[in-house]
Amino acid sequence: MPGHLEGLHTGKKQLEDAGQKLEFVRTLLIDNYDSYTYNIYQELSIINGLPPVVVHNDDLGWKEVCHYLYEENAFDNIVISPGPGSPACSADIGICLQLLLECRDIPILGVCLGHQALGYVHGARVVHASEPIHGRLSEIEHNGCRLFHNIPSGKNSGFKVVRYHSLVVDAKSLPNELIPIAWTSSSDLLSYLETQKSDIVLEAYESQKGQKSSFDSFSSKLKNGTSWPSRHTERMGNSRVLMGIMHSTRPHYGLQFHPESIGTSFGRQIFKNFREMTQDYWLRSRSSVVSERKARHAGLPFRGIPKRKQLVNDVDARKSFGMLNLLNLSVPSSGFTFLKLKWRKFNHLASEVGGARNIFCKLFGDHKAENTFWLDSSSTEKRARFSFMGGKGGSLWKQVTFKLSHERGGNLLIEDGQGRIRSIFLEDGFLDFLNKELLSLRYEEKDYEGLPFNFHGGYVGYIGYNLKVECGMASNHHKSSTPDACFFFADNVIVIDHHYDDVYIMSLHEGQTATTQWLDDTEQKLLGLKASAAKKFKVESPQPVTHSPSKAGFFAEKSREQYMKDVEKCLKLIKDGESYELCLTTQMRKRIGQIDYLGLYLNLREKNPAPYAAWLNFSKENLCICCSSPERFLQLDGNGILEAKPIKGTIARGLTKEEDEHLKLQLQYSEKDQAENLMIVDLLRNDLGRVCEPGSIHVPCLMDVESYATVHTMVSTIRGKKQSKMSPVDCVRAAFPGGSMTGAPKLRSMELLDSIETSSRGIYSGSIGFFSYNQTFDLNIVIRTIVIHEGEASVGGGGAIVALSNPESEYEEMILKTRAPVNTVLEFQKESISNRVK
Repeated sequence: MPGHLEGLHTGKKQLEDAGQKLEFVRTLLIDNYDSYTYNIYQELSIINGLPPVVVHNDDLGWKEVCHYLYEENAFDNIVISPGPGSPACSADIGICLQLLLECRDIPILGVCLGHQALGYVHGARVVHASEPIHGRLSEIEHNGCRLFHNIPSGKNSGFKVVRYHSLVVDAKSLPNELIPIAWTSSSDLLSYLETQKSDIVLEAYESQKGQKSSFDSFSSKLKNGTSWPSRHTERMGNSRVLMGIMHSTRPHYGLQFHPESIGTSFGRQIFKNFREMTQDYWLRSRSSVVSERKARHAGLPFRGIPKRKQLVNDVDARKSFGMLNLLNLSVPSSGFTFLKLKWRKFNHLASEVGGARNIFCKLFGDHKAENTFWLDSSSTEKRARFSFMGGKGGSLWKQVTFKLSHERGGNLLIEDGQGRIRSIFLEDGFLDFLNKELLSLRYEEKDYEGLPFNFHGGYVGYIGYNLKVECGMASNHHKSSTPDACFFFADNVIVIDHHYDDVYIMSLHEGQTATTQWLDDTEQKLLGLKASAAKKFKVESPQPVTHSPSKAGFFAEKSREQYMKDVEKCLKLIKDGESYELCLTTQMRKRIGQIDYLGLYLNLREKNPAPYAAWLNFSKENLCICCSSPERFLQLDGNGILEAKPIKGTIARGLTKEEDEHLKLQLQYSEKDQAENLMIVDLLRNDLGRVCEPGSIHVPCLMDVESYATVHTMVSTIRGKKQSKMSPVDCVRAAFPGGSMTGAPKLRSMELLDSIETSSRGIYSGSIGFFSYNQTFDLNIVIRTIVIHEGEASVGGGGAIVALSNPESEYEEMILKTRAPVNTVLEFQKESISNRVK
């Protein structure tokens, strides 16, 4: 684990005695509760040869820090992360100011907030920038100091950096001991894709130097004849912005920009330079500095190395997450369940029986499709290959329903196939329960050899947004009316392979009790569909009910004026440095009574097909979910590869081919949407960085535009190799809720959003999908979704508020995102009423 301190000093002391340059550099990484800290962690792990130790800025007291720095000599340097807020606020900056004041003989690099802290602690003024700059790029000019060794300088040099900040160190207020070392080369700001114009310059420079840059070059996507967007200029005019400082006598440095961002060129070179500066510093200074350090702090009491649990901010005990003990790894109970899987494949059967819709409706559509699921890859494009469906009936089937308590933990109801119900209070929460359940399952890999998909049976359902309290958030401001998590344990599953038109049926049993009864029955039903497949299947409407559906439209939780005021609140918080991006949401609601919910979902999937669509019906909860999500939250495949596909940037489709292509390009080169997307890509890289092998995280697709029935969206793909000691649930804990629904930094942004939004998001903004018994999972982001609970339909919508946002445009974007599900409900109700009149 990155936070394990014991034994850290041993190798270093051997090198000290030998008078050699440090082979490995040990970094103390101070996390200011930021969402980009683990991008720095990944870079330092690669560059230093050892992973850094990560602590939040309020994890350790000063005496503990001194013990590790001056008694154990456990660290060679310190890196202070970015973070929300201001260095003038002690709650935002924690122990960082004291480190910068007292640790004059230890190399320190401050990034963004850390840079501002270095200026502030020595008397410089930290002020509002002329405008907030988040997810946008600038070219940098530097003074050639060691931190920028082998890095070009100036306009058109290829040295471009990503900026996330609303505050700046006032260059005019710098004291004599602080030296400016870097500036923006001009007041021009660049969008990410615009920077591709100068890739030739960058590649030529790198070729000349023979070095590899951390900057991922992407080819230009503009067609011939399409002009570049106009370049934005900061409101300060021609003046330059201070981007770096150093202390004149101490090995302390600050950078306002983010060297760890996917969009910063030469970021890895900067960290490499800092490592080499650290090595040279200790080679020159080791003997004299160490004795001075020990003498100066000789009066401090020796406390010994505390056990890890004393050092760690436990996820269930405090609001923080990550830190030294990155995740709350759970150990399964002593009891294990041994599973046996049997399956059959039917080549090219799907179209012969009428496709996925006909299979689901004929096999699971009776009795209002109660207690059924359908993970539905309903989009015709090849973005998702498999659909999974099932219902109640197997020997292992059960439903687990979890509701959070007002404090920690919550109540879990477990219902088996015979209708027997147990109630358990989970002190450690639902995710801990799910982790233990999955780790207790045992199976033979040979049982599923030949299956081309990851889900072989297991838990299918959803995680509600409020489970963020099990992922680092201190509390929820609003209680959800729906369960906070609800899952079926699916032991009998039908799978459709949309690429090859194949159908699979799978049955899961405990131990050697496996039977083929369900497989035999299901095979006969599927083959029986061939004869009737030519007839178009129509879902029967239910019998008329006492209360007819309302003809009225949806009720907006917030008026246009109130929503725009909330956008203004977000913009003020961003200007003050409290957040880089806030994903503001609201809900549309409508009483709909007892209509045909499955028919409603079939209409939604037809009008708005999506690769991560889903149908869930939990009849005991009077809860039905009709989801047409285009967005994957997180997937873990059988090879241990994690993948996230965040969406940031949405625009309506055009009425003509020409208009549609114009709107697509408008989205692709929108400076605002690129900034939104870049911020969330860096956030997801950070979240995966908590649980992935160092050096394995990469971005194969950045800011691609995907087109759906009603909208174009900007999508990126982030992948990484999971560390072997991390469980599937650990990976979800590290990244939930999806960053595209929160903003960044995630924890601070969620706290701010909870105070602005007036009700719980419930299932919206959470995740639907599966956790397979073979330790894989696939989860979506719950958007474009109709949630029906106790006769009320709700549709959530919103958008990312960034410094470039316009309140009126943000309101229109929210309406656009809710339009497809809202219109589906209204049109289906109208059809239902018309049919009854006839």
